[in-house]
Amino acid sequence: MLSTRRSLALTKEAKDLFLSLRARFLSTDCYDPPFSPLSKPTKPPKPKKKTKKTQQDPSPVNNPPAPATSDLPFDFRYSYSETNPAIEPIGYREPKRFSPFGPGRLDRNWTGTCAPASPESDDQRQWAEEREKILGEALTEEEVAELVERYRHSDCSRQINLGKGGVTHNMIDDIHNHWKKAEAVRIKCLGVPTLDMDNICHHLEEKSGGKIVYRNINILVLYRGRNYDPKNRPIIPLMLWKPYPPIYPRLVKNVADGLTFEETKEMRNRGLHTPALMKLTRNGVYVNVVGRVREEFETEEVVRLDCTHVGMSDCKRIGVKLKDLVPCVPILFKDEQIILWRGMKN
Repeated sequence: MLSTRRSLALTKEAKDLFLSLRARFLSTDCYDPPFSPLSKPTKPPKPKKKTKKTQQDPSPVNNPPAPATSDLPFDFRYSYSETNPAIEPIGYREPKRFSPFGPGRLDRNWTGTCAPASPESDDQRQWAEEREKILGEALTEEEVAELVERYRHSDCSRQINLGKGGVTHNMIDDIHNHWKKAEAVRIKCLGVPTLDMDNICHHLEEKSGGKIVYRNINILVLYRGRNYDPKNRPIIPLMLWKPYPPIYPRLVKNVADGLTFEETKEMRNRGLHTPALMKLTRNGVYVNVVGRVREEFETEEVVRLDCTHVGMSDCKRIGVKLKDLVPCVPILFKDEQIILWRGMKN
């Protein structure tokens, strides 16, 4: 009996201890975990910026810039020395409305090959008179020698490279940019335009208003003039991209003028098997090519020029220039070889 009472008392004590522990751990007031989470510090509220309400016009008006107006009396072309205005194209590769000067940036209309000047104005005579005033008195021999010695060397910082594009429109603006800080500019000519250096010198002087004071093979020194003022330079609108060249009549005919079909075929075969007169390199200097071809035509009827690695486009450019400069008749362009016939004897 006594043992049963003692066991009941122990079970009651154990039950009370269990209830007290349960109330302690499950109570929210006495909850004390071993690792309490850290609360992030609250950031102070940012002051609100007072925004001023601007009254916007219900119908905003965008005023486009006025088109540029240039007083230069000549037609604007991509290349002045490598195009012939007398030859009319037979087609165009892009619509005429796409002007390379950009939409609404020039007061001249683009015709597909050029932006012609106004035919009614008398700017050509005024331009010639103004050019004479800017050039001033002729340079003495001592002044020319000093100027040439300063700008003719290859390490000259005032240099412009003239490539197969010839005298381009944007090159005229580059020349005037050099003339801001230098009296002259050195021009190094390479490629197809070097076949006719007289044509390059003519267009450089006519379009820029300067004067060639030094010429050695393919190196030119272009002088700006005594009275040149960079602040009063002419306005030259820039071309934003190179326009697609138009389509011109075919250069090489199936049957050459004055020959039959069989004679033309025989002449082409003779040209392909004759030794090459010259081997032209890509972007080389072709100053003496015209003279060599003329001398060869005194004894030979057909001449072959080896243009390996020059490119077919440059081969055709060379043939077009030789046709007018020698003169001669190109009868074949094949495998980067140019076959020239001297034509019928008058």
